[in-house]
Amino acid sequence: MSQTSTERLRDYLGQLPPQSQALLMREFERAIERGEDTTVATFVLEQLRKVVRSTDEEARPRTDDPARLLFRPLEPFLIEANLAVRPGQIRRASLPSVWQWLLRDGAPDQAREFEAALAGLRAEGTTSALEEVVRKFQLVAADAICRIATPVFGGEKQRAMARVGPPHVVEDLLPIGSVLQAREALDTFAGRLPSYLRVFADAQIGSVSVSLGIPSLQTPQLLPFALSLVMQRLSAPWQIIRLAIKMAASDDELRVAATPYGVAVTIALHDLSCLAASLRSDIKRGHFQNVAEQLKTLHDGVRGLRTELDLRNDSAWGRQLASIRADISNTLQSEIDSVPGRVRRILRQRADKDIPAGAKVDSSEVDETIALIDFVAVCRTYASELAINEVTLRTYSDLQQYVEHSTEALVQSLRAGDTRTRTYRQMQVAAAIRFCDVLFGHDYASLMNRAAENAVTGERKPSRAS
Repeated sequence: MSQTSTERLRDYLGQLPPQSQALLMREFERAIERGEDTTVATFVLEQLRKVVRSTDEEARPRTDDPARLLFRPLEPFLIEANLAVRPGQIRRASLPSVWQWLLRDGAPDQAREFEAALAGLRAEGTTSALEEVVRKFQLVAADAICRIATPVFGGEKQRAMARVGPPHVVEDLLPIGSVLQAREALDTFAGRLPSYLRVFADAQIGSVSVSLGIPSLQTPQLLPFALSLVMQRLSAPWQIIRLAIKMAASDDELRVAATPYGVAVTIALHDLSCLAASLRSDIKRGHFQNVAEQLKTLHDGVRGLRTELDLRNDSAWGRQLASIRADISNTLQSEIDSVPGRVRRILRQRADKDIPAGAKVDSSEVDETIALIDFVAVCRTYASELAINEVTLRTYSDLQQYVEHSTEALVQSLRAGDTRTRTYRQMQVAAAIRFCDVLFGHDYASLMNRAAENAVTGERKPSRAS
């Protein structure tokens, strides 16, 4: 969807009454849970949340949204999609259900006190005591959440958890409670981190590992969230594995996995898998704007894990990385294989009698094909690491040969072609020259453009002389 279309969508959503916005949000969340057209639903839901959050921030005081104040420490770890999450992530869609459970069953008396305290601060027009009021209820909520989310055998416990919400909400309960409980420790750690880590080298790794020496962050529940904070500062998030290697004092995957920091490798693999899925979705929809950046990130991540970790082919991590490479390879190969056919359909030189009157070359198809040729060129840069070396090199070479020969033949056809078909031939030549620009560079494309102009001019001179 273009930026203009996105802006129109936001304008439309912003004009809806708050009740309609809330209803629409619930319906899209349910559609995602059911797996119905998740791409569209996720996109619209994301825009709707931006509109609602923007409206709330402009129109309401900060003390007027108790749920937002309660869950504010979770913001760095929230994801929009209602899909599988990795350690260190929480679904945003789970928060409304948890808030309603706190009001209804979890801590109803304290929740009412919290709302009353916020109303009092709002009436007084002061926020001086806001932090104390919020933190007090965060600890109460964390205690209630952790109490119900802590694994205990028994049917009564399961029924109580089922009342909180669907399975994905139950799955997020313990992470939510843990982060709320350890808010100060996470804030302290985040404050010690550099704002940006361009290269995660030994000095930076040592500094981060010292900052991580807060005992409460060393638990299996909280360490992934601390690692997620580090990843958000890294220019290349996959480099979080270097912290795990440092803590294990070895690149052997067995020794790394034996430490609590082995979860960093799990996190890096999960993120690469999600990026591969996003790449597949973008390619399927014909969205190539971000493909180059995605391919570079995938290439660097796959290469980093393969070279910096001693992974076994038959281990869980080894199989997962192999699966990611295979997924990327299959996605790219199927698309790469389709490009020569697209080019041939546009440049195929037909006999004059086979070209109907008024025939045209579809400009949108030309634009899409140029994007695909550029896509093949980008793939060529990262081919070896992504297991597409052979198909990429073969396809790119075939494209160069076919486009070069076809462009020359089409230019020649302008000299002696039928007047009735000249417009169509010129459109073919124009498309071929644009393909040449991608495959051979601007100088060669300019040369062929001049040749085409001379061909048309040379063909017309005898007509004027006669």
